[in-house]
Amino acid sequence: MRGMIAIGLIVCLAGLASAAAGAQGSSSSEASRRNSLDQILDLYVRDGYVYYRALKSDRRRLDGYVTGLSTATIASASRDEQVAFWLNAYNALVLRTVIDHYPTPRRSSDYPAASIRQISGAFEGQRHQVAGKSLTLDQIEQTILPGFNDPRVFLALGRGAVASGRLRSEAYAPETLEQQLAEAAAECTSHAHCVNVDPTTNRVQVSSIYSWRAKEFSAAYAEKAAPAFSTRSPIERAVLALVEPKLTTIEREFLAKNQFKVEFSPFDWTLNDLTGRGGR
Repeated sequence: MRGMIAIGLIVCLAGLASAAAGAQGSSSSEASRRNSLDQILDLYVRDGYVYYRALKSDRRRLDGYVTGLSTATIASASRDEQVAFWLNAYNALVLRTVIDHYPTPRRSSDYPAASIRQISGAFEGQRHQVAGKSLTLDQIEQTILPGFNDPRVFLALGRGAVASGRLRSEAYAPETLEQQLAEAAAECTSHAHCVNVDPTTNRVQVSSIYSWRAKEFSAAYAEKAAPAFSTRSPIERAVLALVEPKLTTIEREFLAKNQFKVEFSPFDWTLNDLTGRGGR
């Protein structure tokens, strides 16, 4: 009887060890993939803009990274590792979508001539194999990322447009994720396409990204707004709670009067292309 118990215990411990080794191997594999993307971003991205032409001519590493996404196992990883994985996957897929069609064709007058929106189904139609799932870019944004309950992730998505959150020259990593997301939110206030406080017209213009994801931003930040803004809509309070601490003293004094109008700016879908502007 004791022998049977001992054998059972050995089998159980072996199973646990195997599972732990598998998890460690998965984490190591993801770290290796992330390092590959880190090198790509470091080489081809500058202040949110991309050398698309150069990336297209040297696409082997990016193609390899995207191919590896299909078999990635991420469900049992830590929350921060999962968030980093999905942000990196989204941003890499946007890059490949662009270079697959670069220079972008002109098919619609609704968007700038050079725009990822000129690529048919770029967000809602083209499907990608990621972590055993078949997903569009819109599905990653609308069904995967909201589950992490941190709307800053929507400011971290490089949508291939100048009005996107700034595409970093580095991959998102679990050990630095909080700092990276905090920087993504803070950087927003330094770009006019994201936040523009205009006392002369008594307006505060903010990115459409906030209105697109109003549910998530409102839930996370509306209650953190200053009491003076209590009569404003949840999304307005959320935006003000996020941006006010990062504004200048003069801008904060203007907001304190609470007589301004909040407007969501049209999103500028011009391609964030650095080709030809930086010597490549």
